[in-house]
Amino acid sequence: MGAALVCLGAVAWLLGAGHHGMRRARLLLAGGGVVATGPPSWHQTRAELRRLGSRVGPEWWALAAGLLLALLGSSALPVAAGAAGVPVLRRVRLTRRARHSRERRVDAVIGLCGALAGEVRAGRQPGEALLRAARDSGGLGDAQASVVAAARFGGDVPGALAAAARQPGAEGLLGLAACWRVAVDQGAGLAVGLDRLDAALRAERDQRADLRAQLAGARVTALLLAALPGLALLLGAAMGADPLHVLLHTGAGLGCLAAGAAFEAAGMWWAMRIVRGAEAV
Repeated sequence: MGAALVCLGAVAWLLGAGHHGMRRARLLLAGGGVVATGPPSWHQTRAELRRLGSRVGPEWWALAAGLLLALLGSSALPVAAGAAGVPVLRRVRLTRRARHSRERRVDAVIGLCGALAGEVRAGRQPGEALLRAARDSGGLGDAQASVVAAARFGGDVPGALAAAARQPGAEGLLGLAACWRVAVDQGAGLAVGLDRLDAALRAERDQRADLRAQLAGARVTALLLAALPGLALLLGAAMGADPLHVLLHTGAGLGCLAAGAAFEAAGMWWAMRIVRGAEAV
C-alpha cells in the first residue's frame, strides 16, 4: 500500500511538473512576466489529483477498494471483484448522466413553450417568435439549426420539430409541432395552445418529481441493505475475528462469500427492478 501511495504521488508530481512547464512556456511566449520555478506546491498537486480523479471516473474507486482489500486479505479475489465492478459502476454513472441530461432537456422544452407563447402574445409572427424563443431557451437541443432554418426560410417547421422530438427528453416538441400545424394551417390561436401545452408538460414533470421523491426512501433502503455486509466486516475486524482471512482463505468462507455475493446481487437487481417499474408506470 505504501508503494502504491508513492507511485500515485510520483504520477501527480509529474503531471503537475508537466503543467508547470507548459504554463511557463505560455508565459514566456506571451511576453514575459515573472515565472515561478521549482517543484509544484501542495495545492497544485491536490488540484492535479482532483483533475486526474475526474478524468478517470469514480468507478475506478472500486478497483482501488479491491486493491486495498487484496493487500489487507493477502488474496487476489478482491482485485478481480473490483475490476468486475468497474464496468457496472460506469454503466450506472452513464445512466445517471443520461437521466440528468433528459431532465434538463425537459425543462428546456417547457421554457421554450413558455417563451414562444410570450413572444406570440406580444404580437410577433410565429416564425420570428420561434427564432427568438429558441435562441433564449435552447429547448431544441442539437436540432436547433434545422428548426431555425425551417422557420426562417418557410420550410416544414412541424416536421423539423417532430424530428427534434426524437431526442431523449424532447418529446414535448411533438405537442409543439401539433400546435404549430393547427395554428398555421387552420388559423387557430397559437398562444392558447402553447399555454395548454406548457401547463400539461409542467404537470407531467411535477408528477415525475413527486414519484421520484416517493421512491427515494426505497432507494436509500436498498443502498443501506447493500452496505450491511461491509459494516459486518468492519465489526468482525473490530472484534478481532479476522473476517477477511476466513472469507478468502477457507473453503467454508469462500462458499459463504459466493452465496452472499449472489444473494446481494439478486437483491439489488430486484429492488432496482421494482423502482424502475414504478417509474415506468
